[in-house]
Amino acid sequence: MKLNWEGLLPVSGKVIVIEDDPTLRTLMVDILAEIGAPSLAFATADDALTHLLEAHVPCPLVVVDHALPGQIQGAEFIEMVKGKWPSTRSILISGYMLEPATIPHSTTYLQKPWSMDDFIDAVAGVLQPGYPLRKI
Repeated sequence: MKLNWEGLLPVSGKVIVIEDDPTLRTLMVDILAEIGAPSLAFATADDALTHLLEAHVPCPLVVVDHALPGQIQGAEFIEMVKGKWPSTRSILISGYMLEPATIPHSTTYLQKPWSMDDFIDAVAGVLQPGYPLRKI
């Protein structure tokens, strides 16, 4: 995939992507790689939380689908992560219209279906506020 965007400023750590749809999960990982944000992908928030607790490395951003299999849903995962690692930024994605109260504080909400440009804008807006990416 070749996107016509400038890359992000250097990202410290890996972005965590949690999406149960394997096609969307792969697409998000590919887009993140293309703009210079290395990532790790998980099908459940349960697995991602286990990884974060065991890894002991910084995670700059979590991109999480709201409705997930397993014990932990997207908004709940974000609340847990922000409680333990307050500097981690977050994007919540859902195919359903969510009530504003469902979306955790300081979280960007992205409604499905989203375009690649929407996704890139959301990631850049969260990781480097005030420095939007430009198409080249």
